Amino acid sequence: MSNNKNIKSPVDLAQERPMRVQDVPGKTAAHHAENRMEDGGSNKGSQHQEFSLNDDRRVKVLSPGALVAKRFFRNRLAVLGMIMLIVMFVFSFIGGMISPYGEDEQFYTYTYMDKEYAGVVQNDEVRFTVADGKEFGTLLQAKLKLAMTKKETSFTEKNVKYEVTTHGDDFYSVTADGEPLAVASKDIITSAGEELPYEVKYGALTANAEEKDSFEVDGKKYKIDEEGSILDGDTIVGSIGRFIVQPAQAGTKISNEFKEAVQEAINNGAEEFVLKDEEGNENTYTITYKADSDTYSVIQETKTYVYDRYANPSKAHWLGTDTNGMDMLTRLMYGGRVSLVIGFIVVFLSCSIGVVLGGVSGYFGGWIDNLIMRIVDIFYCIPSMPLVIILGAAMDAMRVDPQIRMLYLMLILGFLGWPSIARLVRGQILSLREQEFMTATEACGISIHRRIFKHLIPNVIPQLIVMCTMSLGSTIITEATLSFLGLGVKFPFASWGNIINDVNNAYVMTHYWFIWIPAGICLLITVLGFNFVGDGLRDAFDPKMKR
Repeated sequence: MSNNKNIKSPVDLAQERPMRVQDVPGKTAAHHAENRMEDGGSNKGSQHQEFSLNDDRRVKVLSPGALVAKRFFRNRLAVLGMIMLIVMFVFSFIGGMISPYGEDEQFYTYTYMDKEYAGVVQNDEVRFTVADGKEFGTLLQAKLKLAMTKKETSFTEKNVKYEVTTHGDDFYSVTADGEPLAVASKDIITSAGEELPYEVKYGALTANAEEKDSFEVDGKKYKIDEEGSILDGDTIVGSIGRFIVQPAQAGTKISNEFKEAVQEAINNGAEEFVLKDEEGNENTYTITYKADSDTYSVIQETKTYVYDRYANPSKAHWLGTDTNGMDMLTRLMYGGRVSLVIGFIVVFLSCSIGVVLGGVSGYFGGWIDNLIMRIVDIFYCIPSMPLVIILGAAMDAMRVDPQIRMLYLMLILGFLGWPSIARLVRGQILSLREQEFMTATEACGISIHRRIFKHLIPNVIPQLIVMCTMSLGSTIITEATLSFLGLGVKFPFASWGNIINDVNNAYVMTHYWFIWIPAGICLLITVLGFNFVGDGLRDAFDPKMKR
């Protein structure tokens, strides 16, 4: 019985137990602590207090994910990089949606341009006009020129005698058996409409050589005015002179008024003249002499509807327009989409191939590991940039569709970028497969597939995230380089690289800064943001970092 005296009942134990927060519902810990101090509780002055599991004064224990996030957001550069990436994603994807313009929408404007309208040659050589239905070949022309030089009145060719008649210093006619055959003159007859008959041309040349102002052919009278125009009544049917006026573009009709104005301007030494067109509009023409070819070029200033190329920044186009008349700000937005999407897809492909091959190599080891690592060594020896340049040139030659070309570009870059990821995964798995949890998975009979992809690969995810984040920046730079060289993304699709490619000469680079500087800034911000985030993740996942 005496031994039972030392045994305390549950009631006594409850009375001796210190009061806890949950013992008095509806009361806060601070309130009960204050009551115990007032009542002279037994815990007064003690160094140890007991708290419930839901007491705020307990030490907070963070999950691994929360701990990584806390370390990441403590890094100011990492936070800055995250902000930079968010801004670029919003600019590229949301900005393109709210932009009032399309990616390949072109804008036009009216401008005055100098175009070559006609070419003028002042004739100083004898030209031949052959009678209708007759032949006067190069051999006869050479014989005639020789007779003209020697001032002979006839020459013979193949037992045929040709009579030469001199009408002036630069005008000769040839007959054979009393029938007209051809004329040779430095003056040229140009028809205004239908081709003039030989008799009319001969009569005009004869009248011009004899300084007559009219001539008659088959009972019809023709006149020659002071400008050299040949008139049938009041209608101009041709002109005579030593100037040959030919249009610069096929299909352009040269009027007699234009020919007369050109001849008059050249004879007077004028550099320009004004002439009204058929609609009554005055056009200014400039005459330029080309000494190398001894010809004249007639330049016309015309109002032309053209692409609004390299327009300066304005309210309508905040960053101006490019060489194709497209809005630069909109092109930057869509270019950001293409560059970012290509970067993510390439990294995803590289990561997928590298994780599978690296995981298999690291887990099995042996001949499988040797085989995969030798393949990795081979891929490391492949000169990736020259190979991509060759494939890009081949696609140019094959005229591959720009959209299909982007798909090929992503596949090529992704296929060439997996070896580094495979080597990282293999090294991590070689150290993880010998640990106790892998022995437990083997003892539990878990399949090899689940051991690799459910237990080993998740432990490599932190390092993969860091490496992929760092690779995104370099992939975007690679795409921009290829597009700048004309081997990546093609028009009409935009990327930051082919936008900078528009700066193809020093004049554009120095005078149109809004073409290449914004694209370069976008590339700088994006790549720098990915590098900052990658550094921040690397430091956050490092267990040796100070908390």
